[in-house]
Amino acid sequence: MGNDFTSALRPAIVMTILFAALLGLAYPLAMTGIGQIAFPVQANGSLVTQGNRVIGSTVVGQAFTTDRYFQSRPSAAGKGYDGMASSGSNMGPTSKALADRVTSDVARQRRAGVTGALPADLVTASASGLDPDLSPAAALVQAPRIARVRGIGIARVRRLVAQATETSIFGDPHVNLLALNRALDRQPRRPSR
Repeated sequence: MGNDFTSALRPAIVMTILFAALLGLAYPLAMTGIGQIAFPVQANGSLVTQGNRVIGSTVVGQAFTTDRYFQSRPSAAGKGYDGMASSGSNMGPTSKALADRVTSDVARQRRAGVTGALPADLVTASASGLDPDLSPAAALVQAPRIARVRGIGIARVRRLVAQATETSIFGDPHVNLLALNRALDRQPRRPSR
C-alpha cells in the first residue's frame, strides 16, 4: 500500500512542477516577449509623453479638474482614477449614496454652465472607474465653457470634438479625452482687442 502511494505521488509532483514552470513561467514570458516585439506601445501601457515626461495613457482615464480642459466622467476607482483600485462602485439603482453622488455631479455641471439635458456619462462612473473616453455629446456640452475660459471660438472647439471623435465596429462613437485636451492645448488663443 505504501509503495502504491509513493509511486503515484512522484508523477503528481513532477507534473505539478512541470506545469507550474510551463504555464507559470515559460508561457507568460513568451507572451510578454511576443507582445513587446509585435505591439510595443500597447504592451507598455499606451503611454503618452511630452518631452521626456509621461503625461498619461490613451487607455487609462485621468482626472482633468481645471476649467481649461474637458472634464472626465466621474470615477469610482479608489479616491478617483486610482489605477490600483480599478472597479465600479457596486452601488445599485436604489442606493441613496449613488443618488446623492449623481445629484452632486449634476449640480457641479450646472455650476460649470452646462444647460439642457446632461449626457449620462458626465454624471455616472464607468465599470472600471478608469474610462479614458466620453461620448461626443458629453464633450460638446462642455464646449461653451472651454471656449469661454480659453478665449477661442466655440465653433473651433466643436470642430476639435468632431475631429477627435472615433468610431469602431463595436460600440458607440467616443472621444479620447487626453487626445482632445492635448489638441486643445495646441490651439492658438483668439487675439484680444
